[in-house]
Amino acid sequence: MNMHNPAITGPGGARDMRATAHLDDAHKGDIIGAFGTIAEADTGARRGWRRRLVTLAAIVGPGLIVMVGDNDAGAFGTYTQAGQNYGTSLLWTLLLLVPVLYVNQEMVLRLGAVTGVGHARLIFQRFGTFWGAFSVIDLFLLNALTIVTEFIGITLGLDYLGVPRVAGVLVAAPLIVAAASTGSFRRFERFMMVLVFGSLLLIPIAVTVHPPASRLVHDFVVPGLPARGHLADVMLLIIAIVGTTVAPWQLFFQQSYLIDKRIGPHFMAYSRVDLWIGIAVVIVGAVAMMAFTAAAFAGTGGIGQFTDAGAVARGIAAHSGRLMGILFAIALIDASIIGAAAVSLSTAYAIGDTFGIRHSLHRSPRESIAFYLVFAGLIAIAAALVLIPGTPLGLLTNAVQSLAGVLLPSATVFLLLLCNDEAVLGPWRNGRWLNLFTGAVITVLVLLSVVLTASVLFPDLSAVTMLSILGGGSSAALIGWFALRLFVGTGGEAIDRTRKAEWRMPPLHALAPAMLGRGERLWLGILRLYLVVAGGLVLVRIIHLALTQRL
Repeated sequence: MNMHNPAITGPGGARDMRATAHLDDAHKGDIIGAFGTIAEADTGARRGWRRRLVTLAAIVGPGLIVMVGDNDAGAFGTYTQAGQNYGTSLLWTLLLLVPVLYVNQEMVLRLGAVTGVGHARLIFQRFGTFWGAFSVIDLFLLNALTIVTEFIGITLGLDYLGVPRVAGVLVAAPLIVAAASTGSFRRFERFMMVLVFGSLLLIPIAVTVHPPASRLVHDFVVPGLPARGHLADVMLLIIAIVGTTVAPWQLFFQQSYLIDKRIGPHFMAYSRVDLWIGIAVVIVGAVAMMAFTAAAFAGTGGIGQFTDAGAVARGIAAHSGRLMGILFAIALIDASIIGAAAVSLSTAYAIGDTFGIRHSLHRSPRESIAFYLVFAGLIAIAAALVLIPGTPLGLLTNAVQSLAGVLLPSATVFLLLLCNDEAVLGPWRNGRWLNLFTGAVITVLVLLSVVLTASVLFPDLSAVTMLSILGGGSSAALIGWFALRLFVGTGGEAIDRTRKAEWRMPPLHALAPAMLGRGERLWLGILRLYLVVAGGLVLVRIIHLALTQRL
């Protein structure tokens, strides 16, 4: 496959550098961010700190929003459960997740900036109808369930504040829809940035309520397990922390949002800084939640008795006063609104990409009615489910965690394959060491997914069995890797990156056919079998639990 775009030519055979693969004309033009504008033709070098800061201000958004959106209602529940039940002993898991977050989302940045095409459409184009349909359907179902959990978070926060949940949800849902439906990308991003700043309310709580700083630092950098609690429960909580911090919707959202903001490869360095800022904010928020929850419940009967985020707010208030509980409840509502908006938008973008409909926040609802109907429909359904008496909200929350654990490895596999596709990324594709690291991450995610699936099917699964799955799987992966090196070699030709700055993926119809090797096809077949079996068994288990609850 060519690393250049010879199929895209202008008059006289000269290459037309303006031809791109963008599927919506609204995705081309000036970069219009919450804090600045960059003209489409303004791609020159930035000299001087002031010029660079102005550029960063205009670019910032995709990485920051996707990361802060990850500290949503589900994350509030997971991190505060870790703090209440086990103190700060699991803080180290957050540090280990930093490189995983960066590597995954940085690959998404490159795909979005270089291709101009959303994640779902690329999977359809390069891996066929089965995997494309699978990716969109599972994203739709999982996101729909996730949005329900966001509205559960909103109701928990409202209950603590004494606001009637019906009135609160009936205000929150239209607010989210209205913010995205103005036909102005800038207005939506400013709305999201206000919410991002609102997430910083966690910091004054942590300053007021926290364990000793030395304990925080130690537990953040030194891995260890809690002295109390069953090992199997601790391992499942660690898996939950991974699942709530690395979620499939993030890949689809950031790639499409970056495209909609019209950010190209010339500003890749600034997009990476934006991503690092987002990672810093999300880790600070997660550490804060574990820390102040651990301190608030230390020495009380609430240790090991986590129920939900609303009870955490009451525990914080009992320890440090009503104001701290109010701040936590407001932060929970704020985070849930960010999550609901971002997750819904990732689905609407994916549907727009897949079916070729207009899908841009630069367009008004009149110009792109289908796009906004998907967005608003998901919000409306989630809000209605939360308000309908008898809806099994706890079961829906468990379903989100279980299905996310099953589906995450497949999302990461396709991300890795796309980032090694020469026709898609050319000189921007992955190098050998990045592939090695990402392969190790995928191995770990698959093993954690297997453990999570097994624990759902067999609730009494022992810690010994969990460790055996992790140890056996890791050993098999290492043996397989050494076998590949021995019989196939290291592979990975040197990549010519000299023309990287001007390279863009050509329109989809001009792409060379995807060429998957025998090993890749084998592993995709195994992945398909695992997803069908594991996903099916988890769904059967969830249906069984739902029927049991009704009886």
